[in-house]
Amino acid sequence: MKILNSRRDFIKTSALMTGGVFASPFVLPGAYAAPTNELKLAVIGCGGRGTGAVFQAMQTGHPIKLVAMVDAFQDRLESSHKLILDKFGADKVAVPEEMKLVGFEGYKQAIAAADVVILATPPGFRPMHFEEAVRQGKQVFMEKPVATDAAGIRRVLKAAEEAKAKKLNVMVGLQRHYQNNYRETIAKIHDGAIGDITGGQVYWNDGGVWVKERQPGQTEMEYQMRNWYYFNWLCGDHITEQHVHNIDVANWIKKGYPVKAEGTGGRLVRTGKDHGEIFDHHVVSFTYEDGSVIHSECRHFPGAANRVDETFQGTKGKAYLSGGNHGVLTDWKGNQLYNHPRDNQPNPYQQEHDELWAVLFKGEYKFADAENAAKSTMTSIMGRYATYSGKPLTWDEALNGSVDLFPDKLAWDAMPKILPGADGYYPHAIPGKTKVI
Repeated sequence: MKILNSRRDFIKTSALMTGGVFASPFVLPGAYAAPTNELKLAVIGCGGRGTGAVFQAMQTGHPIKLVAMVDAFQDRLESSHKLILDKFGADKVAVPEEMKLVGFEGYKQAIAAADVVILATPPGFRPMHFEEAVRQGKQVFMEKPVATDAAGIRRVLKAAEEAKAKKLNVMVGLQRHYQNNYRETIAKIHDGAIGDITGGQVYWNDGGVWVKERQPGQTEMEYQMRNWYYFNWLCGDHITEQHVHNIDVANWIKKGYPVKAEGTGGRLVRTGKDHGEIFDHHVVSFTYEDGSVIHSECRHFPGAANRVDETFQGTKGKAYLSGGNHGVLTDWKGNQLYNHPRDNQPNPYQQEHDELWAVLFKGEYKFADAENAAKSTMTSIMGRYATYSGKPLTWDEALNGSVDLFPDKLAWDAMPKILPGADGYYPHAIPGKTKVI
């Protein structure tokens, strides 16, 4: 099985560590000692991203031991365990059968067994898992996005404050923050290389991702969780699950978050029964406090032109950035001000883990990514609210929205809040009619 260097599918060789049943080496919040031997890792969510994160953690070269694994599905957990065990061996992968936890509740036990936890389930579960990890005083690596609705964001923001108070390291997989071309180019922008940022455009346009067909005998809960990308309580739509990366770059460059969003979107080419409720395109204008506007665009149209990058305009010039190692600044006459060296680019997925684990093994406190990740995720959710409703809305209106997408009960025979009609199709948002907050 090939693991691809991507956060959507199965990821390139890299990973994190997990927990154990013994006392954590992080003795006191804000005053913990560096570990004397190894750190115990737990991974919650054993799909491609969770497996990839464990690989990346192990590849840091530190003494890490994986001691607990959790997934809703037995087959996914066992596949992940085999991949990790085959790669790193039993001395690093010591997960007894009783710590292979399947279902909805095992995350609490796994977190208790660990010093460090990786949270990599579909993002709808992130607020619940992050709250518990912080409550138990654990160091955290969690994937983006960190929630799928405003109710979840409010939970993450509250837990982020608790994590800061306890001086728990929290790193979030918005890996552009650990990617040299972004770091160095944005540092120059913040130093005034192209003046004040007056506008920009951010894109995630591609052909889309996998679809999981309904199988005989599946309950509605199992089907939606297997096909999680197409249901908002699990995924948040692709404007949140994927495009959050580009939106986060806009917030990073603007050193803030938008005060208003308005936009449009819909379902044109991805309209099947297995495509759930999400849109296949979103176009949003985000207005920031200084009046500048960032154009946000994402779509999943097979066969159309792809584009995943960010451009910005300032009073003195313009910037171009992309995950493919680009970082270019020019003045308005086209004279190059900066071009990031193409050979200065470690793999950012590995780089973030290298930096996290180095800090953990020094017993230090450095990373507090959760608040920004929550606010950038909220920016993407606000964009979805705007495209679904067809109406402009403010940051405060979006953040204080009362709609909670998460099921009232988690069980295989429980029903999610969105269900198919008699024809097998799921209802989806209709701009001008749908209530989003």
